[in-house]
Amino acid sequence: MTQAAFEQQVDISLTVNGERVDARVPAGRHVVDFLRLDLGLTGAHAGCEHGVCGACTLQIDGQIVRGCLILAAQLDGADVWTIEGVTDSKEIADLQDNFVARNALQCGFCTPGMMFAARDILTTHTGVPSRADIREHISGNYCRCTGYEAIVDAIETTARARSSTRKEIAE
Repeated sequence: MTQAAFEQQVDISLTVNGERVDARVPAGRHVVDFLRLDLGLTGAHAGCEHGVCGACTLQIDGQIVRGCLILAAQLDGADVWTIEGVTDSKEIADLQDNFVARNALQCGFCTPGMMFAARDILTTHTGVPSRADIREHISGNYCRCTGYEAIVDAIETTARARSSTRKEIAE
């Protein structure tokens, strides 16, 4: 591909955090950069830029993905959720509270990606996932500060509380 191909602008229309967005983006701009630079949504971080660290994790069309591996031009018609959107919706308020209570965040760089990974296992797993399952599920997210035990504790605490709430409602 030539340099000119990456300089082309592409028109896209998508939904971000429940709101319609129409934009013109450079053909080579990654989703994480589009969100940060064009929309001012700075929750997802550009870390390794190779899809390994998980700092750029967000949700596109119901799936958690790495924002550094997808081009913004591919988002036409997509439904995108960022950490700002799921935070504003209060959907993960209990998880965030448990991250704070368990000291599962320090510098905060990995936290948005960890939140999406945690949210994913909490919504796809029935009951309380084992600590091994939690570790496996967050294994695609690097954290250099906490050592992961506190993160696993926070996710497990949230899962136990949600499971208890579901049992109370069922009774």
